[in-house]
Amino acid sequence: MHHITATTGAALPPKNTYKPHQRTSTPKTMKKWIQKAIVQKTISYLPFSRSINYLFQKHITKGVHLTDAYFYDRLAHATAHLNAYHKYTGNAVPQSSLEIGTGWYPIVPVAFFLAGVQQIYSVDIALLTSKERLETTLLKFETGYKQGQLQPYLSTILPERYAALTALLKSRHHLTLTNMLQQLHITYLIEDARKLSLSGNSVDLVNSNNTFEHIYPQILVPVLQEFKRVVKKPGGVMSHFIDMSDHFAHFDQSVNIYNFLRFSDAQWKWIDNSIQPQSRCRIYDYRQMYAQTGLPLTEENCNQGAPALLQTIPLHSKYAQHPPQEVAISHCHFVSDMSKAAEDGRG
Repeated sequence: MHHITATTGAALPPKNTYKPHQRTSTPKTMKKWIQKAIVQKTISYLPFSRSINYLFQKHITKGVHLTDAYFYDRLAHATAHLNAYHKYTGNAVPQSSLEIGTGWYPIVPVAFFLAGVQQIYSVDIALLTSKERLETTLLKFETGYKQGQLQPYLSTILPERYAALTALLKSRHHLTLTNMLQQLHITYLIEDARKLSLSGNSVDLVNSNNTFEHIYPQILVPVLQEFKRVVKKPGGVMSHFIDMSDHFAHFDQSVNIYNFLRFSDAQWKWIDNSIQPQSRCRIYDYRQMYAQTGLPLTEENCNQGAPALLQTIPLHSKYAQHPPQEVAISHCHFVSDMSKAAEDGRG
């Protein structure tokens, strides 16, 4: 099981000891995560907020560059998805796949293309990738393959598919983004994931990669119901990675991955934003959503997180009432063998 190592910071700094009429040193700079929260909250109210946020993260926080760590982490996810599909169906690769929340760089869809998937769907509320970002992704695959670094992460690479990828790179200057995606068998569905345009029982493998944590339960539950409708029953598999850590801690090492659990829902509503929301759901919340939608939870592979760090956070009562070992779980991989799913009449 591949686990993501979340960035964690030191314990909370001591409270401000400033007293009136005393000379003090230069005031502490506002924490980076608070600065980012304020900026993204402001951006979320602007027209073209997603494009502005991309520029903000590219030039200020440096959070959207395609690093080796992110690239190979996503490759490990892709392999885990394919392994889960093979384990429960006996088939080498799915004929069709659907990913929600692919993001800026379509790493998993391209990995599926190399593995031999025929129809690769990606659904999102906005098209975040571009020709430039797709080129960056493909060049990363080519470089990794030439250096022998790709193969240990992606066990299935069809020679004819890799040849097609390199040919596409050579001719990319004469192609549009749409042309390139077509040659990679990738179709973007820019639509509400609660109302997909796909037919029922039509997709072999439904997957996501650290996306669920950005979707609040009132939306995620109907999304899961829609996934249940479109995935094949029997013969289909669902495979989802969830990152339950505070994503601000990935950027600001002065706080740890549980920092956001100190706030009430009302407080968090003021901090959170619509362009990169964090639901703060814990493992027990996701289990409940699966039970509510009748989805089988065939495998649950989790990272226990850092219980010692959790103890440094004054948890809000919403979280303090649950067993700390459950609250501390930071990452999980859910697999559903859809041959075990109960039909609800919607497929």
